Amino acid sequence: MMLRILVLAVPTLFCLARVSDAQSPVPAAQDEFRRALDLAQHGQSANALELVDKLLKTNPGYVAGWKLKGSLLEDAGRGAEAGFAYEKGLKLSPSDPDLLYKVGVFQLVAGDRERATGLLERYVALQPRDGDGYFYLAQAYHLSKRDDRALAAIRACLKLKPNSATVWQKYGELLVSSGDGESGYAWLQKAYEANPHLDRIDYDLAVASFDRMDLQSAQQFAQKAASARPDDPEVLHLMASIDGKLSDWQGALILYQRILDANSNDSDALLGLGRCQLELKQYGKAVDTLTSYTTGNPANIQAHYYLSRAYAGAGDSAEAQHQADLHQKMVEQTSFASSALGSEQDRIAWPQARKLLEEGSEQKALALFRHDAKGNQISPGQPYFLVGALYLYLDRQADGLRNLKRALQLDPKLRGPRTYIGIAALQENKLEEAEREFNAEIANDPNYQTALAELGVVRYRQQRWADAADQLSRSHTQNPALLLSLCDAYFHLGKVKEANLTAELAAAYAKDDPAILDGLSDLLRRNGQTELALRLGGSIKN
Repeated sequence: MMLRILVLAVPTLFCLARVSDAQSPVPAAQDEFRRALDLAQHGQSANALELVDKLLKTNPGYVAGWKLKGSLLEDAGRGAEAGFAYEKGLKLSPSDPDLLYKVGVFQLVAGDRERATGLLERYVALQPRDGDGYFYLAQAYHLSKRDDRALAAIRACLKLKPNSATVWQKYGELLVSSGDGESGYAWLQKAYEANPHLDRIDYDLAVASFDRMDLQSAQQFAQKAASARPDDPEVLHLMASIDGKLSDWQGALILYQRILDANSNDSDALLGLGRCQLELKQYGKAVDTLTSYTTGNPANIQAHYYLSRAYAGAGDSAEAQHQADLHQKMVEQTSFASSALGSEQDRIAWPQARKLLEEGSEQKALALFRHDAKGNQISPGQPYFLVGALYLYLDRQADGLRNLKRALQLDPKLRGPRTYIGIAALQENKLEEAEREFNAEIANDPNYQTALAELGVVRYRQQRWADAADQLSRSHTQNPALLLSLCDAYFHLGKVKEANLTAELAAAYAKDDPAILDGLSDLLRRNGQTELALRLGGSIKN
């Protein structure tokens, strides 16, 4: 399911009931404000806006004036200007509930999920009985892929707004997104029965039906959604997916082509088109389409599988085998992908933690990592490990080592701190010290991929090519820099096929890293692989 924002039907002049209570040190300003407010309440918005603009020119610090101006601009459909006015008010009054709510919603719509989440969390803390705040907070969590918190927020909203079909719809959507298709479908059906004209309810029911593999219902709801929005790419993608499940490849092909005709940059549609051409035995077209797709999306595992089949169908057995080998190698890398830096929830919190450390708020950063997504307390050493690793990324080695050592004091068996202490030693080229830490980590956990990879780096710097290749290969790393080292080690060992395959992996994972790509190109050229260097370099430039 694609992520989207559902908007509640609430009055835009949201703060008129409260702004009049705001205090101004200038009585004349209060009088002007009350006149502007009265004009707004009597439908004379243009006159009210003119009056409040004059007020703010002489009283730029008047929070109530900025709130009223934002409301008037929003009501007039001038969203960007309204957002600016609300931001001005919030800067002057950082704890104003109305402004926390409005700026939070504006930031959510604008795509700044992290800031929206923080503002809306502060709002519901101040206004815990306002269901609207929880409604938007649920969507902010959902858009950040924090589904446990999204569900908790929408359930809080549901308690406060138990009879809202819009809330039922959002609850159903979030349940489906979190993997509970049956319960999600039930809530969506309840919302539909209460109000069949809810925005995109047919689409939501189609997604839920598809999730339950009720393809007939999914198709019926999708067709209804398409009748309302015939050119909506989300609806067209869903209909194409349904056709694919029903093996109607020609129908799916037509839909994907419609999407691409409207937006040639839709990579998902390009992949879908290639799959359809493959299944329809249009092998030459499939090779061209899938090659075009992998040029821009070289790390997509499924695409290489389809491309292998397309080449086989076109009679190019050598390229078919090459793509099959590349696909298998990617599957192995993904299966062993390291979660060295904690859970997905921990990684989501990293930008906020980094900001806190940059501001000197180490204790707040530690507190951020003390609970998992469900609120359970984690190992006492884990927050110190994560903060220590983050300090290393910020090039603050002393602070990093202090926290990493503290993590081991609190939990000697904790996975990770020894590896990052070793990484710090490696950065100073202290190979023996780094090797000692990595070996200690591996003794504690023989399958810790990050430690295996970093020990491979030690061996590489020692020019022990066979050991380096063995360690780096066993780590199944997806780190482009480490794959570059592995590629070089293979060349030193004369394993050209393995080196070239590793080079393709490195290029795929380093698609947006010019420094790695330049290094890879130089390495390939030095080893006589000019054609591959040109192919990989050309694919990135396109």
